[in-house]
Amino acid sequence: MQTQDALVEIRGLGKHFGEGSTRVNALADFDLDVHAGEVVGLLGPSGSGKSTLLNLVGCILEPTAGVMRLDGQDIWNGEWKRKDLRRLRLEKIGFIFQSHNLLPFLNAWENIAIVRTLLGDPPAAAQRRAHELLDYLKMAHRRDAMPAQLSGGEAQRVAIARALANDSRIILADEPTAALDSERALAVIELLRTAALERQAAVLVVTHDDKIFDRLDKKVHLRDGRLDPNA
Repeated sequence: MQTQDALVEIRGLGKHFGEGSTRVNALADFDLDVHAGEVVGLLGPSGSGKSTLLNLVGCILEPTAGVMRLDGQDIWNGEWKRKDLRRLRLEKIGFIFQSHNLLPFLNAWENIAIVRTLLGDPPAAAQRRAHELLDYLKMAHRRDAMPAQLSGGEAQRVAIARALANDSRIILADEPTAALDSERALAVIELLRTAALERQAAVLVVTHDDKIFDRLDKKVHLRDGRLDPNA
């Protein structure tokens, strides 16, 4: 299984919880490709499997069926093909959350630099990379601000910078615009589109936010853990 330029490749992916009469199929027999430069939206009602899929791709949950390749590497095929999943996430995947999840005791640039520090960069290099990313996202003037001093849109920009700090080519965003007004929501999705194109990253977005639907390159509709045939 290999699709040219697909950074996320999954075939027959499944995840269930429990066994026997208590078994719940959260995701079943799911196929998806996300290519370099693409922003793909995962749409569907609550409980449809969107967040489960995002957590499988993020190697947070372990699949129970199927095959998964990330950035050209076999990651899951009946078992984990990479044993150090923490390092895999650190090297290849950037996460963005609805509530941004910035560390409240670090300022904006420190929240970004910590990713480079974990990758082994010396402090000066980590700080330099953080400042570069804040410049890129037009947030240099807020680099010393603490998370509590940032607006919702500003905090999401810092969260995007953090997701880009490891030069990840796979960016996973869980409801990144849900708490934002229309103007800020559109600004955030445009930043993700720019990152996808300029950095040739694959961006996968779980969203209920119809304000951003027309900015997605592809919409994948889920229902009951499967592709929704009626969408």
